[in-house]
Amino acid sequence: MVIKSRWSFPMPQVSLPTFVFGSPTAVLPTTLAYISAAEPDKYSLSVGDFRLYAQRLASGLRRYDLQPGERVLLFSGNTLFFPSVMMGVIMAEGIFTGANPSCVTRELAYQLQDSGARYLICAEDSLDTGIQAAHDVGMDADRVFAFDDGVATFGGKNVARSTETDIIRPWTTLLDPPEQGAAYSCPNLTTEEELGCVVALNYSSGTTGIAKGVMISHRNYVANSSQQIHIGSLSPGYKEKLLRKKYLCFLPMCHAMAQAIFCVGAVKQRIPVYMMPRFNLLEMLQYTEQYKITDLVLVPPVVVAMAKYPATRRFDLSSVDNVGSGAAPLGREISEEFERIWSTGQVNVKQGWGMTEVTCAATGYHPEKRSESFSPWASCWQMSRARLC
Repeated sequence: MVIKSRWSFPMPQVSLPTFVFGSPTAVLPTTLAYISAAEPDKYSLSVGDFRLYAQRLASGLRRYDLQPGERVLLFSGNTLFFPSVMMGVIMAEGIFTGANPSCVTRELAYQLQDSGARYLICAEDSLDTGIQAAHDVGMDADRVFAFDDGVATFGGKNVARSTETDIIRPWTTLLDPPEQGAAYSCPNLTTEEELGCVVALNYSSGTTGIAKGVMISHRNYVANSSQQIHIGSLSPGYKEKLLRKKYLCFLPMCHAMAQAIFCVGAVKQRIPVYMMPRFNLLEMLQYTEQYKITDLVLVPPVVVAMAKYPATRRFDLSSVDNVGSGAAPLGREISEEFERIWSTGQVNVKQGWGMTEVTCAATGYHPEKRSESFSPWASCWQMSRARLC
């Protein structure tokens, strides 16, 4: 039986970069897109900075002869520049794929080979793993670039890294100068065939066997992001709430959930994202209090940890008014225990269901109805046949 959503709206017929930024020359607000949770006064990127770094990378990748449909693999934890790498590859008409930063050499080598990646951008603290994996699949060292944690990039101090056998250039080698980047314009895609082109290969463990690369198109991303935004807009006072919304990202951006919410949806809505390189419960609680985070995007183990950790109640989490959980089932009993962290009853955990194969989420809840059952998301969702352009 086909279950249809109660909501329906036309899907924007645009590419992913156009959906997020508008035209390549559109004037963007000075709103901060990504902020270092550890050092917010020193390191941040505005929406315009995000687009410019992506354009600079796209222009540089073209200079390095990246062809439409070729893949670039980013092997790194979260940094302020992770979204710019993702979007830059897409702007260059390439296909982005991210590897889990906990991958061992064998797993990374598999993804390099399975994705057919032409270039590897590898976190500096994982270079030994990255170089060995590249060697194992026959990738030359001159196609491996070192990706710093953002500090060196901000300071313009990126330098080549020497190993016993290779010299690895910094990822900033791929960036064209700001003036050249600002002049870069990605193609204007409008046809069904163009919008069906793959922009990302997101790897999912699935239920059996080895991880599988899931082909995600422009249309998939735009449709699913539009759904998430539409669901949120149903909340009373949405426009006023949007002005004070703040996200905290600690989920890995190589995963479909964090990618869709923080690399696409947040910037589309101009919601600032405080960035953590990885999950740490105590730091997460501290940052939520310090920056008055309004929306927490969680997974069940984090919900359990917050509910069971006695010190959680010592933090002022009163700014939080929306909590979503996904990626695995969450029982109602633990949800209720978690909700009691807020004595005012202001928080009701909304559990969504999705999978990598549907870009991110497939079902969700009306934001203001606590006891309502799942509803399929808006009917603009299309399981398009993605094309490897």
